Amino acid sequence: MEDQVMSEVHIGCPPGVSGPHLSHFFFSIPSGVEQSESSIENDGAISGHQGLDWDDDGDLVLTRRNKLSNKKCGLTIQHMITSSIPSVGLQVWRAELILADFVLHRMFTSSDFEGITTIELGAGTGLVGILLARVAKSVFLTDHGEQILENCAANVCLNSAIFNSQAAVHVRELDWKNSWPPKTDFDYNSQKRFSWTISEFEEAQRASLLVAADVIYSDDLTDALFSMLEAIMSHGPDKVLYMALEKRYNFSLDDLDVVANGYSHFRSYLRDGGDNAELGSLGDWHFPPFFGKCVDLSEIPQYIRQYDRGNDVELWQIKYEKRKP
Repeated sequence: MEDQVMSEVHIGCPPGVSGPHLSHFFFSIPSGVEQSESSIENDGAISGHQGLDWDDDGDLVLTRRNKLSNKKCGLTIQHMITSSIPSVGLQVWRAELILADFVLHRMFTSSDFEGITTIELGAGTGLVGILLARVAKSVFLTDHGEQILENCAANVCLNSAIFNSQAAVHVRELDWKNSWPPKTDFDYNSQKRFSWTISEFEEAQRASLLVAADVIYSDDLTDALFSMLEAIMSHGPDKVLYMALEKRYNFSLDDLDVVANGYSHFRSYLRDGGDNAELGSLGDWHFPPFFGKCVDLSEIPQYIRQYDRGNDVELWQIKYEKRKP
C-alpha cells in the first residue's frame, strides 16, 4: 500500500473517512461590491447553511459583521482527507487557499479578471478556477489522471450556480510531460470526456491568465512544468502566471542541513522580475526566459478563514520573455 499524506487544511476533518469528503469554504464580499440577488441566493444554497456558529454549550453565537463585509458566500469542495503522493490533487492544500485569496482580492478590487480566458495548471480540486468562473469568460481546469479529473468535474457541478451566466468551464487532461498543444478528440479518433477539441485549444491559446498552486514538489515535475509553461506562454497574447507554493524542507546529506531543494530548483528558472525589470531587453539567451516577482502576502486580505497561512507559503507573479527571431 502506498504511503498516505494529509494536507494541513484537513486537520479536524472526521477521522477514519476513506471516501470523498465535502468541505465548505466561506468568504466575505467587501462592501460596495455588487452581486445579483440570484447569485446571493445560490451562494447560500451551496454553502449548505447560513454560516451560523454555536458555542460549547450549544448556544447560537451572534457575531457583529465588520465594516468590510456585508455578505458571506461560499463554495463546496469534494476532496479526499488523505491520499497517496501521486494523487495529492485530490486534496485541498494551503497554497491553493492563498491563491484563492489573491484571486478574490483582485476580483473585489479591480476588473482585471472580468471576461478573460484563464488556464489553471495542476488544478486538483479546481477550487481556484471555480472562483475565477464568477467573472471569467472561459476557464480551463487542467490536470493529469482520471480520478483527479473526475473529482474536479464533480466540483464544477457542485458549484456551477456561482458561475457568471456567460462562463464556459472545461475540465481537461494536460500531462506536462507531453507536448503542447495537447491531443484533441480528433487525434484520439473518438470522443473522450477530458480530451480537448480543436476550438478549445484555440481558445486556450488566447488565455491571458495562468494560475497554479502547490505544484512544486519534484524536480522532474518542475522541469516538465516550465517546459509546458514555455510552450503555452510563447504563443498568443502576453500571459501572466500567478503561482502559490509552499517551501518543503528536508534533511539533505549533501548539505548536512535542512533545506528546501525543490524550492531552490524552482527559483533557478526565474530571473528578477521586480518593478524595474525590463522585459524585451534580453541579450544573453542562456538565461531563463521567465521573470519572477514575489507578491507581498501582507497586502492580500485573508478572505477564506478556514486555514492558517503559516510562514512558508509564497505567491509568485511570473512573466515570460518571448524570444525574438
